[in-house]
Amino acid sequence: QIKEKMIKNGYEFKSETDTETVAALLDFLYDGDEISTISKAVEEIRGSYALGIVFKNKPNTIYSIRKDSPLIVGLGDDENFIASDIPAILKHTKKYYLMEENEIAIIKRSGVLVVDLKGNTIKKEVFEATWDIEAAEKGGYPHFMIKEINEEPRALIDTLNPIIKNDLPFLSENGLTDEKLCGFSKVYIVGCGTAMHAGLIGKYAIEKLARVSVDVCIASEFRYSDPILTENDLVMIISQSGETADSIAAMRLAKEKGAFTLGVVNVIGSTIAREADATVFTRAGVEIAVASTKAYTVQSAVMYALAIRFAMAAGKISGLEAKNLTSSLLKMPEIVKDAIEYFDGVCKDEADKNLTCNDLFFIGRGLDYYLCMEGSLKLKEISYIHSEAYAAGELKHGTISLVTDGVPVIAVATQKPLFEKMLGNIKEVKARGARVLLVARKDSEISSDVYDSAIYVPDIDDLFMPLVCGSFIQLLAYYTSVKRGCDVDKPRNLAKSVTVE
Repeated sequence: QIKEKMIKNGYEFKSETDTETVAALLDFLYDGDEISTISKAVEEIRGSYALGIVFKNKPNTIYSIRKDSPLIVGLGDDENFIASDIPAILKHTKKYYLMEENEIAIIKRSGVLVVDLKGNTIKKEVFEATWDIEAAEKGGYPHFMIKEINEEPRALIDTLNPIIKNDLPFLSENGLTDEKLCGFSKVYIVGCGTAMHAGLIGKYAIEKLARVSVDVCIASEFRYSDPILTENDLVMIISQSGETADSIAAMRLAKEKGAFTLGVVNVIGSTIAREADATVFTRAGVEIAVASTKAYTVQSAVMYALAIRFAMAAGKISGLEAKNLTSSLLKMPEIVKDAIEYFDGVCKDEADKNLTCNDLFFIGRGLDYYLCMEGSLKLKEISYIHSEAYAAGELKHGTISLVTDGVPVIAVATQKPLFEKMLGNIKEVKARGARVLLVARKDSEISSDVYDSAIYVPDIDDLFMPLVCGSFIQLLAYYTSVKRGCDVDKPRNLAKSVTVE
């Protein structure tokens, strides 16, 4: 509508971007007062934006404003910046402002002034990034993705240590007292992509340990499904950046309906961190590669910690059982470290076998199926191989028709109670000519003629197996992408944070 109005007023457009329309609108409304002009413009604009504006007669000043989209102002020495995220400014400064909606930053080389839409000065809190500049660089690795996979053990330690005290998860300081947890009759976990897959692990752990019903929802679907929410419901929003547009909208909808909201985010000061009723931080540090790796691992770890505390508070497990589970969780960083070293070698070899395939399938049951969903996403987003994940028990309900001679099938079979059933599914795909890569415990009783190659995982509690196998699916995707000559860190058509619908 704005563009049509501008054309009627004699403006000619050189692109199809919304941003050019905003520039034309600002020019049309300009009255000699920059703040007044911006204020009038944003009254007409609908949707999400973060704008950096330069007026021709003020060439040494940038004006900046946001709505829904993230925006920070970096504060340097005789230099200042605007950016959407902290890593972009780390080479220049660690100090920054977090811009709120309806605030205008007036940025000059000599300083920054923040005002409201009427021009009144706003005093802003100065934040300081704790990330080292080296954390935003590759540190000797060929790609950020492989660097970040190898950072998972450290990220697990950094995430778990602040929320575990006296050998138990402790979330009261995060706004989740035992009394509060016991008051929830239903849990919704909301996320997009990888975050949603971490939420599936959370669903399994919470339902198994705390015996509370959990629904996992794609954020973009949740907000339009008119969800039935009450004040007795917990809505958990998982987001690496804390700025995912659909997840923010889902959180705001939940708050409007009276539900208690919990943000599980990696970025302090992000929109979800600021607006959620309670927050647990996943301290993964900077994640540069578009394909999320260590963020997924620490999100999953938070799900386990939350499930253990939830179950203990509800009286579903004893204090001793909770301590034993917490002890197992705290052992995961070292186990994951060893697993990465092992998987790194075998995944290089397995990647060679998939370079020319057009289709690849993951199958699993229970937690293994949830892991397969993340594995399939990782592979397709960075290697561009068509990949799908299926619950193994559903194969004969249609999808086994896609399995023909030579089609790669990655069969994840780490869950002891489901192994016998899973073995039958593996035999079914093998009988139809599939080339099977088996992922199983080393002591699994399975004939070598049922699979073509095998990768073995540590003998740990079934519950925590996704934390260990996560590095396998990440490394397999990574080496497949590298050997196919793809841009590992910046896959086509994708962005790190999806800040629009």
